[in-house]
Amino acid sequence: MSTFNNKTILITGGTSGIGKAVAKEFLAEGAKVLITSRKKGNLDQTINELGGSIHGIQSDASSMDDLKELSKHIKEYSDTIDVLFVNAGFGKFSPIEEASEDFFDSQMNVLVKGGFFTVKEVLPLIKEGGTIVFNTSVVTDVAMPGASVYGAAKSAVQYLVKSFANEFKDRKIRVNAVSPGPIETNFFNEAGVPDEHQQQMAEQILSQVPMNRFGKPEEIAKTVKFLASEEASYITGHEIQVDGGMVQV
Repeated sequence: MSTFNNKTILITGGTSGIGKAVAKEFLAEGAKVLITSRKKGNLDQTINELGGSIHGIQSDASSMDDLKELSKHIKEYSDTIDVLFVNAGFGKFSPIEEASEDFFDSQMNVLVKGGFFTVKEVLPLIKEGGTIVFNTSVVTDVAMPGASVYGAAKSAVQYLVKSFANEFKDRKIRVNAVSPGPIETNFFNEAGVPDEHQQQMAEQILSQVPMNRFGKPEEIAKTVKFLASEEASYITGHEIQVDGGMVQV
């Protein structure tokens, strides 16, 4: 029997890229999966595509009103959560000289504020012995041009992992993070990188990856599943880099 059979998994930002791959991975393990997205159309499309025991919650990680309603919507499908994957977010790149206040606030609001208050609001539903996994990034270890705000936001998330791991230890809730390197998603488009610069940027990043390829969302999903499983029962406050050796080699 699967480790996650009849368990409930909440994935924020679960309709594309890594979040969607994680949803698919846990569905295959027999879990009930709840995914969030700002857009109902994205939820409907993902649910239709993946099938199985999956439900959607329309929720914006940058909206406090939405976050305060999140637990109420979760209870429509489950009274408890076994695994929370805090994944909702995006990254925008810009030279410091061109960065606006809105550029700064939008990333901080989703990644840091959104991540913090997602956990705060969902925490009462997380079972004793449950797990929380954050999505961080190699930008916390590798400085990239134009990524100062994105890297700072992800670095703050990196600290939340350690702080929450310590704070929730009495409830036996483990808190960890997966730190993806360059992954085959639509990241460059979402990051606002012009089409004419995407190939050059991809080649520059790839030159720093010893395995000489981009990772796949499924490879991140398997690491999230490991961190949420009993196989990782003695791991907390930790961040696992899944980056083809980009940081360590």
